[in-house]
Amino acid sequence: MQTPAQKVVLITGAASGIGRATAELFAKNGFITYATSRRLATLEPLQKLGCEILELDVTLENSMQQAVNAILDRHQRIDVLVNNAGYGLNGPIEELCMDKLRHQFETNVFGLVRLTQLVLPTMRQAHSGRIINIGSVGGTFTAPGAGAYHASKWALESITDALRFELQSFGVQVALIQPTGVYTAFDQKIAGTMPDTDPDGPYAFFKRNHLAVTQTMFKPNSNAGIIKPEAVARVILSAANASKPRTRYKVGISAVIYATLRRLVSDRTWDAIMGTQFPMQPRKTNSA
Repeated sequence: MQTPAQKVVLITGAASGIGRATAELFAKNGFITYATSRRLATLEPLQKLGCEILELDVTLENSMQQAVNAILDRHQRIDVLVNNAGYGLNGPIEELCMDKLRHQFETNVFGLVRLTQLVLPTMRQAHSGRIINIGSVGGTFTAPGAGAYHASKWALESITDALRFELQSFGVQVALIQPTGVYTAFDQKIAGTMPDTDPDGPYAFFKRNHLAVTQTMFKPNSNAGIIKPEAVARVILSAANASKPRTRYKVGISAVIYATLRRLVSDRTWDAIMGTQFPMQPRKTNSA
């Protein structure tokens, strides 16, 4: 039964990874936790841990409205919205399918904006609320072969900044989480989105190398600074509980390193750094 001290949190993309870890942590810490996903069956383990579960697809208007209305009908408020749903689309820009590029933004950007719009009237009326957007350190730099994903996370930087200013006078606070790479199935999903084109095409070597580098980075003990989803969940909980949350939370030492490096070096120097990791063509070797 709800008590006056309990806060209601809505978490998107809770089927796995950061979303699942966050739902578990919020439930353990006394929040009335609504874990959502496109497929209800994927949320059953969270229901056993005390979470309420709802089907929610951030690319469908009716789905978002129904989920928000269900929570408001029962509790009359949503105190915290964690916009976590998202995925990464990989591939050279020239080879990206435009429908898949649009879906990347529908999921990572437009769905986040629309869901935020749906919860804000109640938050403004209560003069209280917290919006926590799950961005990425990838919103501070761009790696080749992942331009679509990085673009969506760059967009969240701007949207979060606008929301933070626009909502402060209504008592609603906004924070952005910027994790580095996370040990989840995310890397496998990214690898699966790389366009499967002519093996002898102009980007063939680049794509094979990109896949190999990505898989290596996400292996345990890779020394790439990859972190566990539970580490991100703890930061999200901190942002939800803080009386005055920070505007941005970088999670993982490599998030700090990459963001700082990109800020300090020129575009050409950054391109050269990326070129050593993701070469477009095999390196030439000196023949005897």
